[in-house]
Amino acid sequence: MKPYPVSYTHLRAHENNIEEDDVEVVLNNEENIDKKFSGNNSLSKYVELGRIMISMLKDVKNGSYKNIPWFTIATIVMAFLYILNPMDIVPDFIPGIGYIDDVAILTMGVGWIESDLHRYLDWRMENNLGI
Repeated sequence: MKPYPVSYTHLRAHENNIEEDDVEVVLNNEENIDKKFSGNNSLSKYVELGRIMISMLKDVKNGSYKNIPWFTIATIVMAFLYILNPMDIVPDFIPGIGYIDDVAILTMGVGWIESDLHRYLDWRMENNLGI
């Protein structure tokens, strides 16, 4: 298992360690990512955010969306790889607090790539692709 960068500087230093295989792992686990946030009402707002980021990865992978720096892809992939790991900093099976670290990692990552997410959503709207 790869180490999880937990700061912007650390992620920038390790962004080139993210490979196409890592993108595939995330895309192959789309349903698991969706389920992780869908099962908890307090996390439901993250479901749509996760779907947007998965959609972005798919559009990048199939070549239809190209206006994205590798750092953004690496941020999304690292956040989802962290979320998929049930034995992360705070194990998911701990009732009430098991998802706190997952939400923190996702929120931190979104903060770093927010402008790229907005550009992506604008592109989808301009091309009548919806979300």
